[in-house]
Amino acid sequence: MVLSASAPSSLSEWGNSYYYVTRQLLFAIAGIVIMLGISTLDYRIYKKFYKLAYWGSIVALALVVIPGIGVSVNGARRWINLGFGQFQPSEIAKIGLIIFYAAYLSDHRSELNSFVTGFIKPLLYLIPPIAILFFLQDHLSASIIIIAIICIMMVMAGSKLRYFLTVGLAGGAAGIAGMLFLAKTTEKGAFRLARLTTFMNPWADATGDGWQVIQGLYAIGSGGLFGVGLGNSKQKYLYIPEPHNDFIFAVLAEELGFIGCLIVIALFAVFIWRGILTSMKAKDCFGSLLAVGITSLIGLQAIMNIAVVTSSMPATGISLPFFSYGGTALVILLFSVGILLNISRSTSKM
Repeated sequence: MVLSASAPSSLSEWGNSYYYVTRQLLFAIAGIVIMLGISTLDYRIYKKFYKLAYWGSIVALALVVIPGIGVSVNGARRWINLGFGQFQPSEIAKIGLIIFYAAYLSDHRSELNSFVTGFIKPLLYLIPPIAILFFLQDHLSASIIIIAIICIMMVMAGSKLRYFLTVGLAGGAAGIAGMLFLAKTTEKGAFRLARLTTFMNPWADATGDGWQVIQGLYAIGSGGLFGVGLGNSKQKYLYIPEPHNDFIFAVLAEELGFIGCLIVIALFAVFIWRGILTSMKAKDCFGSLLAVGITSLIGLQAIMNIAVVTSSMPATGISLPFFSYGGTALVILLFSVGILLNISRSTSKM
């Protein structure tokens, strides 16, 4: 799909139709090797370094503000320059925070019934990374995913669901109201108001903010039941901006049709199902929560990406796991899957 979706833009930008897919293939091979290696490493070793994972995540997120290291793309400073490429430190922070919370919650299970120690205290650890993501990187989508993952892990660990349904929802509503206020009164996040307006009626600005959404919907509608055939998409010819990234599902829908979309969704559903089974059968609480976090990470990103592409929620920068172009993101995802495979392997030896 990366080859098919990226060929026109790759030729236009680099004079080589295979530029993006070649890079992605190299990262995929490296990621698979890492995944297989990590799958043999006892997952319990990560618990020894959970504090390092937390502080390392914060430092990685903050590196984007350092001149020469942080890179600004399309007005957002969310990338770090590695010399041979760029990557978003938020990808590292996701797995780092999952490791931290899996260890923390498993060590403090006896405190999770309390409102203060089981709800407020764990969420306080989220303030530094989320503050960096929102105020320094202006990266709301990563913030939402991380908060959702940690909340799922907390509920699975034993935190009371009623706290999330009362105080949590009230806090979320207050946060949304605060963001809207900032967007209206300052330049901070003003583009989110445009995205919300575009979501409600993308045709109101069909050649501006609504362009990507509309072109994605055209691609999905053109696919029909069986699609136009692999490689035959028309919308990827510079109509959908960067079709190999966040909107690759639209190209997939156009080329493989409704049936192809169902197959992809089914694959993600099977992954989530197997991840849940692995969590249920894990030998200890740490492994169980680690499996829940990794499964939630991939499942939530897939659900939100497909929702954005199908205009079921406002547009936001979330890639489709294992499909969207992005070498370092793919490697980190495969690293996470390696951990999940080791948890699964350990359950089979019980």
